[in-house]
Amino acid sequence: MTWIAAYGHRGDEDGHVTPKRILVVGAGHVGLYVALRLSRKLRSTEAEVVVVDPQPHMTYQPFLPEASAGNISPRHSVVPLRRELKRCHILTGEVTRVEHARKVATVQPITGPAREVPYDHIVIAPGSVSRTLPIPGLREHAVGFKTIGEAIWLRNHVLGRLDIAATTDDAAVRQRALTFVFVGGGYAGIEALAEMEDMVRDALRYYPELKPADMRWVLVEATMRVLPEVDPDMGAYTVQQLLKRKMDIRLNTRLESCVDGHVVLSDGDGFDADTIVWTAGVKPHPMLDHTDLPRDDRGRVTCLPSLQVVRGDVVLDGAWSAGDCSAVPDLTGPPGAFCSPSAQHAVRQARRLADNIVALLRGRPARPYKHKHVGSVASLGLHKGVAQVYGLKIKGLPAWFMHRTYHMSRIPSLNRKIRVIADWTLALFLKREVVALGQIHQPHDEFTEVTPSVQIPERAAPRPAG
Repeated sequence: MTWIAAYGHRGDEDGHVTPKRILVVGAGHVGLYVALRLSRKLRSTEAEVVVVDPQPHMTYQPFLPEASAGNISPRHSVVPLRRELKRCHILTGEVTRVEHARKVATVQPITGPAREVPYDHIVIAPGSVSRTLPIPGLREHAVGFKTIGEAIWLRNHVLGRLDIAATTDDAAVRQRALTFVFVGGGYAGIEALAEMEDMVRDALRYYPELKPADMRWVLVEATMRVLPEVDPDMGAYTVQQLLKRKMDIRLNTRLESCVDGHVVLSDGDGFDADTIVWTAGVKPHPMLDHTDLPRDDRGRVTCLPSLQVVRGDVVLDGAWSAGDCSAVPDLTGPPGAFCSPSAQHAVRQARRLADNIVALLRGRPARPYKHKHVGSVASLGLHKGVAQVYGLKIKGLPAWFMHRTYHMSRIPSLNRKIRVIADWTLALFLKREVVALGQIHQPHDEFTEVTPSVQIPERAAPRPAG
């Protein structure tokens, strides 16, 4: 009997006690690091670690802007789960329901029927999704920037707009194709905007029909500042650098509508755009709606500093959570403060969470998570950046170098570190690749066009027995 087939069994016929089952829901920053640390610290006789995620890889999201801009290969910004978590059981599917009262999770595999998976401990770490708003046209015409698929699509789409603009004689079509709108002035929005503009500026050398002045890059931010994670003067510096690159920065402005690609802003301006990227914040994964775990008014799982799930004053036995989807008290901040949804906290919380599970399994108490936020680093394109670390404010090339060094050190596995460094090294000697591969998003279309349709006869109804 395979392990998959034995999901429901917790012992054998001789009454031997099986190892504890630790179910890790999600393989992002928290899930991957929790599973990796548990698999290294626990013996196979102590526990088995089961990881469930819809994707067979972990995406290192800080590298999405560089992957989208072609600075690194998209495959090098993801970590294959089966390669990294060799001592864990990997289930490629979705957890559709968690009944912690019974300590059972329902898993829907890629194909086939759903099944229940019992557990002793569960780590809820599905992460977050884009926090969208009911804006007309947003669902139909915008794209997010949280997954590697979105990053690859955006790269091909933007480069494809250059081909459209360079070929058409219609001024309106050209202007629409060369208008790029990014909504949200946090790290994701600023880095995506800056990296994509940098890529397009490099690509223009191959498009004699186009010039930089034809491009229109628009940043829409609902508040009066960008990069809220750093001090206002660093945010102001970032805006100044973007303005020097002739970008259109709209602060204290909201996206009101984008029906049929016609962008309407709250300041009264309106224009057409083929590219609308939504990076205006995140919210806890909707999978949490299908659990019986306690949550706060923002939909986050309520936790103790030890990362144990808590309902009021009652600690839920065997339930743990961390990362974007959880409300973890920040012991270094004022009373009532919670840890920010950042990779910096997620990775460190994962280590503490794993160590606490090991401690409880071995009869020791759990310890609280406590970490003072070190600071933030952001890329503004090739050789440009901004950083605020331990109160030290750094700009330009040193900040960009710090950004790359920090994230290279944080991406899991030596394999990926080497591949990323190789990409960066080759980029010193070779020009950036700026070719669009838009066909990968509809690979079946051309085959369908050249294949004749065949009328399939209806099957005859089965004859009644007897």
